[in-house]
Amino acid sequence: MQLYNYFYSSTSYRVRIALALKQLPFDYLPINLRTQQQRTPEYLARNPAGGVPLLIDDDGFSLTQSLAILDYLEQRHPQPALLPHEPHQRARVLELCHAIACDIHPVNNQRVLRYLQQELGLDEARKNAWYAHWIAQGLQVVEHLLAQLRSQGHAGPYCLGAQPSWADCCLVPQVANALRMQCETDAYPLTMAVYQHCLAQPAFQQAAPMAQPDAPAQA
Repeated sequence: MQLYNYFYSSTSYRVRIALALKQLPFDYLPINLRTQQQRTPEYLARNPAGGVPLLIDDDGFSLTQSLAILDYLEQRHPQPALLPHEPHQRARVLELCHAIACDIHPVNNQRVLRYLQQELGLDEARKNAWYAHWIAQGLQVVEHLLAQLRSQGHAGPYCLGAQPSWADCCLVPQVANALRMQCETDAYPLTMAVYQHCLAQPAFQQAAPMAQPDAPAQA
């Protein structure tokens, strides 16, 4: 498999975690979002959406969108399972994934932040305020969902108990971004406990941004 991605991209990070948890080897193909490499004709020919990640399987099948890639990997490589089969647990995992991938991430995507500054003229402080606002709203929801799971008997250390799932693949990159942007996280103890536990696991360490070949010595 080949994975076109960028070390700091949270959507790429989600996929790298899943690949590491499933112990699936892949060729790492960096796309530098800072230099707009994703907008070059060569890359757009592969991915007209002009984003990352882009997965190309050994049979030539190509797929964009991180959640679609997670689902594809689950179907092709079902063990270890990262999405529960039991309907209630499956729905809870997807609920958490969508709370992050559909509600928090899109409004804080790099291209949105770039538009706020370059097209709407927001300065750095106001851009950061925008980012922190949506992080706070989103992580409040994530914290509530984790508390709900705990009250239903799904004790940690992962989002849904003892095994990692897609929810952890989504949570870790989003919290990492929030910390990198110096957002306050003290109000989300359950979220941060899951994050810290995941960081101690080898698969999550393998997928971490600064462990990637395109990560600069100092980012």
